[in-house]
Amino acid sequence: MKRGFTIMGSAHNLKEIRVKEKQKVSRIFISSIFKDNKNYLGLNRFKLISNLSKIQIIALGGISKSNLKLVNLTKSTGIAGISYFENKKKGL
Repeated sequence: MKRGFTIMGSAHNLKEIRVKEKQKVSRIFISSIFKDNKNYLGLNRFKLISNLSKIQIIALGGISKSNLKLVNLTKSTGIAGISYFENKKKGL
C-alpha cells in the first residue's frame, strides 16, 4: 500500500484470481455470488475458488438482506453491491 491507497481487483474465476495475485492486490472482489448473469458462480463455486487464495475476498453480485447470512458461510471479509445498498436506502 502506497500513499494511503489500497489496491483492489476483481475476478470471476481462478485464472483471474491468479492474475490479481501477481498484480499484488490486497483485496479481490469475486463475482457473482448470487446474481444470475454470465459470471454467476453460486455459493459453492464461490467458496471453492475463494478458498484457493490467501488474499482477502469481498463478495459481489446479487447480495440482498435475504441471502446476506449465506455470505457468512464463505471466507469473504466484506460485501459489495449496488442493489443491496440501494434497497437499504429505500428501507427494504
